[in-house]
Amino acid sequence: MNASPLTPIPEVAMPHSDADPLRDPALYINRELSQLDFNFRVLAQALDANVPLLERLKFLCISCTNLDEFFEIRAAIVRHAQQFGLPPGPDGISPAELLTRIHDRAAQLVEAQYKCWNEVLQPELDKAGVHIMHRAQWNAEQNRWLRAHFRNEIMPVLSPLALDPSHPFPKILNKTLNVAVVLKGQDAFGRSGHLAIVRAPRSLPRIIHLPEDISGGPNDFVLLSSVLVAFAEDMFPGMEVKGAYQFRVTRDSELELDEDEMENLASALRHELSDRGYRPAVRLEIANDCPQEIVRTLLQNFELTENAAYYIDGPVNLHRLIQVCDLADRPDLKYLPFVQRNKLDGDNLFDVVGERDVLLQHPYDAFAPVTELLRQAANDPNVLAIKQTLYRTGSNSPLVDALVLAARNGKDVTVVVELRARFDEDANLGVADKLQQAGVQVVYGVVGYKTHAKMLMIIRREGKKLRRYCHLGTGNYHSGTARFYTDFGLITADDDIGNDVHMIFQQISAMAPETKLKRLLQSPFTLYKEILRKIEREAQLARAGKPGRIIIKINAINEPHVIRALYAASQAGVQIDLIVRGACTLRPGMAGVSENIRVRSIVGRFLEHSRVYWFGNDGAPEIYCASADWLDRNLLRRVEVAFPILDQKLARRVHEQALLNYLADNTQAWRLDSSGEYRRVAPAPGEALHSAQGTLLAQI
Repeated sequence: MNASPLTPIPEVAMPHSDADPLRDPALYINRELSQLDFNFRVLAQALDANVPLLERLKFLCISCTNLDEFFEIRAAIVRHAQQFGLPPGPDGISPAELLTRIHDRAAQLVEAQYKCWNEVLQPELDKAGVHIMHRAQWNAEQNRWLRAHFRNEIMPVLSPLALDPSHPFPKILNKTLNVAVVLKGQDAFGRSGHLAIVRAPRSLPRIIHLPEDISGGPNDFVLLSSVLVAFAEDMFPGMEVKGAYQFRVTRDSELELDEDEMENLASALRHELSDRGYRPAVRLEIANDCPQEIVRTLLQNFELTENAAYYIDGPVNLHRLIQVCDLADRPDLKYLPFVQRNKLDGDNLFDVVGERDVLLQHPYDAFAPVTELLRQAANDPNVLAIKQTLYRTGSNSPLVDALVLAARNGKDVTVVVELRARFDEDANLGVADKLQQAGVQVVYGVVGYKTHAKMLMIIRREGKKLRRYCHLGTGNYHSGTARFYTDFGLITADDDIGNDVHMIFQQISAMAPETKLKRLLQSPFTLYKEILRKIEREAQLARAGKPGRIIIKINAINEPHVIRALYAASQAGVQIDLIVRGACTLRPGMAGVSENIRVRSIVGRFLEHSRVYWFGNDGAPEIYCASADWLDRNLLRRVEVAFPILDQKLARRVHEQALLNYLADNTQAWRLDSSGEYRRVAPAPGEALHSAQGTLLAQI
């Protein structure tokens, strides 16, 4: 099976007709446009005066990074669809029309981002004593220092290239800073100048921190792009510089691996990664004062049309400003720090988990118990084997170190490393190499299916029997993001769950057949079918006059069968609340179809990342935490796991804190209406302010 994003989605056997009114394209929002709209909600945080100023700058930068990734992946996939003549999706929008809509909506977002920077954040930062200084603000002393810095520290590593028949347009690396310099005159060889390209190596810092003795303050900064433009004439002595214009190109970064044809995934991936930075271009960002003749030259070189050009009123990569948040010594302009709970600190975790399940709610609970569990397992003579999945772990992961230690201590260690975790491929290749060198058995997952499940299993001898200890999570095994992402992790010694996890590992590593699991729901086998079955069960309850209730918290939803099932349940009278952080293609509040469905999105200090499914089940509610969103890829083309919260006390905690708490939020919530618009939720007159994240922080 080819893992291309264009792989046709297999349909579950469900009775339907081509005339099914729930297939009407008017009932569906386009996924790509919905994803773009999420970034407007992120940008709104940058404009929120209640958010600390440097944190507002971070939100601006995050919206820019998200837009980069959108073009690298989502827009690139739409271009592929257009090239291959693929039909429209459930929303009925053709790929060609969608590309036009993407350009128009993205242009609105870019305009809003630069308006936020130029008219709001930069002036407010100036007032607060944090200065990102453009050329017009440099005094004579600063200008002299910057020119000397340019000549001594920057110019020696630059390789300006004047374009002529013997110097063709250079290769431009994805998302790098470049300057197009318009020249007049002749050089030492008598060559007439016209256009030169200056590429800024990635080794150069994009933010220059001015020394306090020449700036007058400790928090004065200059962008590298400003310096390159200001001193362009130094790079072309004897030539007249008529203009210098920064630009940046974004390239298609979706790797195309035909897994049916390859013999070695790691080797093929390394080859693909070496070319990723120079794949076809999808977007050109260019200074808005650049002459059209130069813009046309750049577009022609990158084989782009005018609707791929975005004109920039400021630095071409606002994301680089995020460095200022770390460089500026202004804790008063940041969120107050908090200390995560770690109630298991110093405990023998096998003793604790042997008696009861442990639920971790990140970032309010520390990730340390997961790392400590693995460390204790590595050193425990009774532990015989460890199995784990790794999707994203970060560099210098303490978990990887513990796995290496376990292998060196004689444990049988098997790790499923998902090499195709987008933008972490190179890091995961390094993790795989490190583990293999330590004697860990490394598995690269299943051909055609990314392994996205978050599972850790420890097999320990206790007396005359073996016992399995498992950790299952909604987020990655990444101790860094566990401080900024909301996620759940369950540590349990439940026999049924342990047996299910064991069988899934067998499927991944040993080509075992599909087996019936007792507790866990698994993609691509049972999760999809069970979601549909549980939605239909609530609909049947409602049709019988009983309360039907569904509450779901996920990051995105687009799977058309699931959406149609939710529509049908709404028509039956089921009350449905969806807490969807990002893209949502379901259209709520439509008369006769989805008037019983409400969709909200929470955007706040922490990235909402946990997935929780709750079904009322006629007074015997079922609640699952999961690694899977309700996207077609997660439900049909990935290895995912949903795990039940069996301990009733813990189940109530998840229901109250991750669902009801979020439905009550009236400060950081956005409500999706039937038109596809998101509107900020505001407290009703006399209603107390309620922040879901703030409430959980206050409980630490």
